Amino acid sequence: MKKAINFLTPALLIFLAGCAATPSGGDFDQITADIAKASFVAKGQAKMDRLVQDEANRECSAADVAGKPIDRSLVEAIEAANLKTIKWPTDGKFLGDWKAGEAIAQSGSGMTWSDKEGSVNGGNCYNCHQIDNKEISFGTLGPSLYRYGKARGVTDPASPAAKTIVQYTWGMLWNSRAYSACSNMPRVGHKGILTEQQIKHVMALLLDPKSPVNQ
Repeated sequence: MKKAINFLTPALLIFLAGCAATPSGGDFDQITADIAKASFVAKGQAKMDRLVQDEANRECSAADVAGKPIDRSLVEAIEAANLKTIKWPTDGKFLGDWKAGEAIAQSGSGMTWSDKEGSVNGGNCYNCHQIDNKEISFGTLGPSLYRYGKARGVTDPASPAAKTIVQYTWGMLWNSRAYSACSNMPRVGHKGILTEQQIKHVMALLLDPKSPVNQ
């Protein structure tokens, strides 16, 4: 028995010493960041900048871990900062071709290690939203967008009455955090996921009265 105790004592001391030196929350965050950085390799469309959190990511993640809402003053600051990043259509035209928009919404290609730089990305919109009621498979993380324009009274997207909805929709697609600080929606314009022309096509899918979305 004495021999066993002598054997266990050093192990116990090491264990207790380890407990006393347990890393803090901040240390764990840094350790996690270091591991991610060491194991992540830039390839294809996946670059190292994905490991860099902006203010919105940091604050929203911290609030999520803490299990409490983000401070209202931070919400306002994040939304104001992101609102400034929105780039409006260079030619002043918001809508493209809804048929092209449907193809973009259906496509989940892009942004992975296997996607070559310069290749065309999809919007992967059905991963989170119902858009056309004919679709039998779609995600529910985001709200249904079926009859998006019709429900908001957008019978003519070019009319002055529709201007607010059209601009809001463009802003949400470009950078959703301009309107919802901790939005999970991809910032497809701000992050360069979709081009300006692609966003115009998705806009048409949502707002063109001829689109199946609004039938």
